[in-house]
Amino acid sequence: MRTSSLKVLLRSFLTFGAVAVHTLVAQADETTAPRVVSIGGAVTEIVFALGKDDTLVARDTTSVYPAQATHLPDVGYMRALAAEGVLSVGPTLILSDIGAGPPETLTVLKDADVSLIMVPEARDGAGIAKNIRHIGATLGASQQAETLANRVQQDLETSHQQALQKAGTSRKKVLFVLSAQGGRIMAAGQDTAAQAMIDLAGGINAVQAFEGYKPMTDEAITLAAPDVILMMDRGGSHDITDEDLFALPALQSTPAAQNKTVLRMNGLYLLGFGPRTADAVADLSAALYGE
Repeated sequence: MRTSSLKVLLRSFLTFGAVAVHTLVAQADETTAPRVVSIGGAVTEIVFALGKDDTLVARDTTSVYPAQATHLPDVGYMRALAAEGVLSVGPTLILSDIGAGPPETLTVLKDADVSLIMVPEARDGAGIAKNIRHIGATLGASQQAETLANRVQQDLETSHQQALQKAGTSRKKVLFVLSAQGGRIMAAGQDTAAQAMIDLAGGINAVQAFEGYKPMTDEAITLAAPDVILMMDRGGSHDITDEDLFALPALQSTPAAQNKTVLRMNGLYLLGFGPRTADAVADLSAALYGE
């Protein structure tokens, strides 16, 4: 006879892509539903898209889509998690974006009696599809995951090709501004999610000189000469008006400032690289080049 008690506790290394994660794997009776904490907006979106949201017992602060996710208990910001908060909801499985932290919190979670699976960052259709399939297999929804992964990857490729056709030979130079606090521009260079989205939407990242997100000098921004400024629509104290943005000396002489061209999009929608990415690419392309 089956019992609802845990049958096997095995400490092992789980390899997912190039990521090795030390995890405690619990094999439970098939009638025992997992209690899942989802950390990372894209991870949570995938769980909902697979129809497995009934397994969720909590989520992190970045998990705000779909709206139903916000009804779940919030265990904190994904980069500043406290182990006590995550474990307080009694999870048996934690699905986490690889960017979660801090490291000491992850160490505590790895040592707890709960499975911890880290989901790699995705920046293209293949990466998103891979994450969907893995999360689906973890949650017992492989068939749904295969269907979703194929659709998302195909839709993203279609959006990308359409964006390139719109752009033609006149691709716009786009400067992604992560922050303009204190009048200092923090921008996205190469090897970033922002650059990946700009490329997919038919634009060209105006920053070629560095990788990651770094502050730029006024001279560097003038030389970059962006046609468009792209920002997250963050609101609150982190936001800056268009007027104040283009009044910054670093931007005043750029084509973007002269044409007052700034685009703002929801951060999770723009940079999440989840199931909605094809739509985000289409929307950014339309904003850059028209419908």
